[in-house]
Amino acid sequence: MKRTRASILLAAILAGGVIAYLLELLAQSVGSNIVVPPLSLTLTLAALAVAVVLLAIPVRRSVTGKRKAPIDPFYALRVAVFAKASSLTGSLLVGAAAGILIFLLGRPIPPTFSMSALAISQIVAAALLVAGGLIAEFLCTLPPQDPEDPRGKSLSEPAA
Repeated sequence: MKRTRASILLAAILAGGVIAYLLELLAQSVGSNIVVPPLSLTLTLAALAVAVVLLAIPVRRSVTGKRKAPIDPFYALRVAVFAKASSLTGSLLVGAAAGILIFLLGRPIPPTFSMSALAISQIVAAALLVAGGLIAEFLCTLPPQDPEDPRGKSLSEPAA
């Protein structure tokens, strides 16, 4: 498994923003209520950001030798996959919240403070999820075997 590239995250942000904006536009054009992210989504994203980092800490301790008992390789793999999924999902949700905020600010009637605050809080919480996923992904990398190679190997890559 390779590390998450910034270009993939930026593409996910852009895709999430475009899709959310178009869905809001469609909802408004057919007379439906527009979607504003609830506060529970913001709290859940922040909790997931903390959880993914906390799950990766035992993996890092095992890799650096600070933990005496060996860690289950399947646990390490699951944490690495969870970290990657968190960063990708967080990127999509950053874009979606930004698309919603752009839609709200572009309307002729200004949005209420609570609508704007909820969209901004989702952007912040989703960005925390991206950061937590990237940090956990870093914590799940093996140190380089060759002293001249500064890149670490992911725990899910075969040790050739």
